[in-house]
Amino acid sequence: MIRRRTAVAVTLLALLSPLLLTTTGTSYAAPVPAAQRATVPELPRPTGRFEVGREDLHLVDRDRTDPWAGSGPRELMVTMTYPARRSTGGAPAPYLSTEEARLFLAFQGLDGVIGPEALAGTRSHARTGARPVPGRHPLIVLSPGFTLHRATLTALAEDLASRGYLVASVDHAYESVSTTFPGGRIPPCLACDRIDKEGGHRAVTETRGRDVSFLLDRLTARHPAWRHAGLIDRTRIAMAGHSIGGASAIQTMAADPRVRAGIDMDGTLSSPFPAGGIGGRPFLLIGAQDTLPGVPGAWSEPWPLLDGWKRWITVDGADHSGFTDMPSLADQLGVVRPGAPLPGARAVELTRGYVAAFFDQHLKGESRPVLDGPSAGAPEVRFHNP
Repeated sequence: MIRRRTAVAVTLLALLSPLLLTTTGTSYAAPVPAAQRATVPELPRPTGRFEVGREDLHLVDRDRTDPWAGSGPRELMVTMTYPARRSTGGAPAPYLSTEEARLFLAFQGLDGVIGPEALAGTRSHARTGARPVPGRHPLIVLSPGFTLHRATLTALAEDLASRGYLVASVDHAYESVSTTFPGGRIPPCLACDRIDKEGGHRAVTETRGRDVSFLLDRLTARHPAWRHAGLIDRTRIAMAGHSIGGASAIQTMAADPRVRAGIDMDGTLSSPFPAGGIGGRPFLLIGAQDTLPGVPGAWSEPWPLLDGWKRWITVDGADHSGFTDMPSLADQLGVVRPGAPLPGARAVELTRGYVAAFFDQHLKGESRPVLDGPSAGAPEVRFHNP
């Protein structure tokens, strides 16, 4: 569920460190020999019929003071990922800058263990400057886990774009340890010092909800922030997020009726749950193998308050980071993960499949029986109805 600063470090240490580690009673085995691992990781290829384009935006909300800094306007960095025409050129989109990768690894205690160039050089499949596929497309907002860069959801964003969705992946200022803003600024994670204090979790989810509403305002304005904003179908907008980003989807939907559907990928829902619910809109809870009914911190308490179409599913063999790029990258770096035995490629496949099925059904009106219950093609996925 929500893994605060220390737990996030433990999780990613488990995923990425090529050392023999023991943390919180869990052993992590040594890597496979270097000759057997990829020199530079590559994310799984998107599965849809379109090529993928990418463009980054910097947004400034001058009507709102940043809640963590206490001064200055609220800022966001946004990556727009979109379906692109074939053979329209463009340059390969970078995964992270070397400095972003260095800070990310240092925060996890991995500086000197994994070279930042390896992580920064991860090959993705989007191209900057690619021409978009014309028409009107549904828009999905993605919000990452606490302290994490929006790039950690790249495999999901690219796959959704290849299937015909527009994706806005958001980095929230002062909530990440490694996000570059214009001028080369990398703001510190000021929210890290407040997340464990009373009301800190709720403050983050509510702040992100306001961030997303501002983002939607700027994307749908008369003079929008994105040059391709005319592609957005304003009647088909949804949100998904990992960890606290998933919990923020509920807060966003409670406050903004433009968001028609939401997904929480292993994020603890804030207490108290929004009093007015989410207006009967559909919501998917997809969790790690231990996110079960009756487990403290799971979703049993807010489950009855979800007042529309809903599903609670868990993935056997997946840990908290199992819905991000991390398992795929870890496997390619040769890390054995006994606490999360689901192969990285399979973790990406299941995440992409169930997330896309949910949005296909609720934004495109296409029936997806895989959401109705267990299936032979996905024995790792369990459905719960407490």
